[in-house]
Amino acid sequence: VGLWGAQLGAPLLWVLPIAFPALMAIGALSGVLGVPLPFVELGISASAMVLGLAVLLQWRAPMVVAVLIVAGFALFHGHAHGTELPKAVNPLSYGFGFVISTGLLHLCGIGIGALNHWNWGSAIIRGAGALIALAGVLFVLGVL
Repeated sequence: VGLWGAQLGAPLLWVLPIAFPALMAIGALSGVLGVPLPFVELGISASAMVLGLAVLLQWRAPMVVAVLIVAGFALFHGHAHGTELPKAVNPLSYGFGFVISTGLLHLCGIGIGALNHWNWGSAIIRGAGALIALAGVLFVLGVL
């Protein structure tokens, strides 16, 4: 998410990495409350595939489309966290932990995205997108 946001530039550079944890928290709450969400594992796997392809192809999605894609995938990720909430931990601390960890991962993506300022950096970023997409394909095949 951070890497794609970095490719897209402002304002999506910050909108996507903020929208994802916010919607992930909502998805987690729905998981804790037992609200059913079909195909969670497939949605998580597809997120790696789609976002990796977006980075690989340097897809310049319109702002609304990019936010909707990221928000939808965030709900799947959050729901999984919510339904898998360990019984032995403080739910609030657990929630803060995975939201903050996700935000830090997005910051790493933004940092890697800064390589885009150099010609060789763009190739590295697109290669990372290819690896992420490949992982997503393998995850999807594992889910099916």
